[in-house]
Amino acid sequence: MERTISAPGKLFLSGEYAVLWGGEARVLGTAPRAHALVRRREDRRVEVVLQGGRLLGDATPAGVRWSAPVTADFHFVATAIDLAYRLSGVEGPGFSVAFEPSPLVHGHKLGLGSSARATVLAVEASRAALEASWDTLKLALLAHADAQGGKGSGGDVAASVAGGVVRYRRFDVGPLLSAAARGGLLAALGQSGPVELARLGAPLFPCLYAFSGTSASTPGLVKEVERRLDAQARRRFVDRSDAQGATLENGLLRRDFDAVKAGCGALQALLWELEVTRTDSLERILALARTFGCAGKQSGAGGGDGAILFAPDEGAAAQLLQALSSRGFVAFPVSADRGLQGEPTALAPLAAWLD
Repeated sequence: MERTISAPGKLFLSGEYAVLWGGEARVLGTAPRAHALVRRREDRRVEVVLQGGRLLGDATPAGVRWSAPVTADFHFVATAIDLAYRLSGVEGPGFSVAFEPSPLVHGHKLGLGSSARATVLAVEASRAALEASWDTLKLALLAHADAQGGKGSGGDVAASVAGGVVRYRRFDVGPLLSAAARGGLLAALGQSGPVELARLGAPLFPCLYAFSGTSASTPGLVKEVERRLDAQARRRFVDRSDAQGATLENGLLRRDFDAVKAGCGALQALLWELEVTRTDSLERILALARTFGCAGKQSGAGGGDGAILFAPDEGAAAQLLQALSSRGFVAFPVSADRGLQGEPTALAPLAAWLD
């Protein structure tokens, strides 16, 4: 058995922070995509290959017994594969899987959900190799949270699996994390409730992404925001975020650019109130967007990374793109892309790594 799979990256359209506290997020699954190639083995060996190295282990019903400490580069995919064997409760077969490096845009890693995408690919590769029928989305949400010590919203995982624009509410992986630690994961997964995820239509306006030039640490920003806001303040934040996220969604799907501008402006003002998301570069990007009659907001936790921008037409999008590029920003068009899927052919470098 050999199979090639691919999955998109993600950009948050709305719901940053709010999704962690029970609110809704709207997330775009978008290129660049990443690929993985999996081959079933005749033995119980598990082989994970990245551009920078190789991790080996042996499959057991209690997970994978890795032959060396799992380094940071392998952490997310190794966690996912280990959970897959614990869920299946089998000693084999083993498999070899090679992962394409996280795609760079103009030489930059842009924070488009590379760890979530890798986790999704690892779960699906395991499912294919083991001929399992589990819910890839749920196991990927569990694995990504487990790899982060229970943290994260899962919005990036949901967008990578589903593709397009999704409206998502955080899935409670707490009971599954407990079951994974003590046993009974298969039963717990079967008894868990549905993931609140709705696939929406593609945005009806041209979209751009502009990188601020600095990467941000989402866990550190979240920790600081949660230190500042008590439960009541978080609830107020969620209510406002959900309302303005709905405004943005309606504008994007019903071709109402006034609603898009209103939603972006209100969402960004709300995020600025957190006092940790603002940077000079993000402010410059958003000011440029307004100059050309466009709208935008930070995408993600802020404090760096970038902004999602919307233009009323292709002409305005082209002008804004040129203005951003001339000022040294990495900017490019984005659009809704397909979710997790199989591919008809393997990438030659991945096949070579496994040969």
